[in-house]
Amino acid sequence: RRHRPSIVIVALGANDGLRGEKPETMRLNLEAIVRVCRSRGARVLLLGMRLPPNYGKPYTEKFHAVFGEIAGRQRVPLVPFLLEGFAENRDYFQSDGLHPTAAAQPLILETVWKKLEPMLKR
Repeated sequence: RRHRPSIVIVALGANDGLRGEKPETMRLNLEAIVRVCRSRGARVLLLGMRLPPNYGKPYTEKFHAVFGEIAGRQRVPLVPFLLEGFAENRDYFQSDGLHPTAAAQPLILETVWKKLEPMLKR
């Protein structure tokens, strides 16, 4: 049995950035995912991510810009930064410093809900 979601939330790319993958490669992959979802009738909500400056400012700027470029080209709503409002607060992250804890989930919901709720009403 196949699922036919009406909305797909795409939250990918952070690991690509942390590994230093080319932003263009990430863009192509994310655009392909968005296209497949839309071709099957799903609306897409894209969740953006920011990176620590490990690879330098030019890389992090290119990485972050990819999400806005995809949202614009594919005409999908974008949450610019999934961890908005708490990314600097280590209390909300696991010991690896990368993955949010259970305590961060309500904050993530609050950030995503602003874009997701209007989609649910359509």
